[in-house]
Amino acid sequence: MLIAGLALFAVLLAALAMHVYGNHPPAASPEQGREVAARIAPVGAVYAGDTGRAALASAEEAAKKNAVAAAPFGGSTDGKTIFGGLCNACHTTGAGGAPKIDDKAAWAPRVAQGLDTLTKHAIEGYTGKSGVMPARGGNPALTDEQVKATVEWMVSQVK
Repeated sequence: MLIAGLALFAVLLAALAMHVYGNHPPAASPEQGREVAARIAPVGAVYAGDTGRAALASAEEAAKKNAVAAAPFGGSTDGKTIFGGLCNACHTTGAGGAPKIDDKAAWAPRVAQGLDTLTKHAIEGYTGKSGVMPARGGNPALTDEQVKATVEWMVSQVK
């Protein structure tokens, strides 16, 4: 009797839920039109002849402009700016064993290895006895030129 009562109660709750949600459907997403267009958009295009070469060159140029715009720090190679936006989190606090930017004694053996070695470690990452340097400071979108400029700026600060 108890099981039958609970089953009846479950059926009543299901019927109530169907009634409530049947009369009040969920609101449509305002992004729905764009989402559908993105799903059914063609994956690629075919370019042939001179017109195709011109269109391809135009597409490549647009892609280059978009890549520069999407680059971190606006593609800037100002080491101070990149340090302030990314590197200072570890190199001002010493997190992860990072040498502090104002600790010249900790930087001396690193600077003695040379700028090329420091840049290589900053680009590829490095695990040493005293800490860990993540590749590209933890931002894989940084370019080699941005990393090198930041390393050069940091070395100029600790000499």
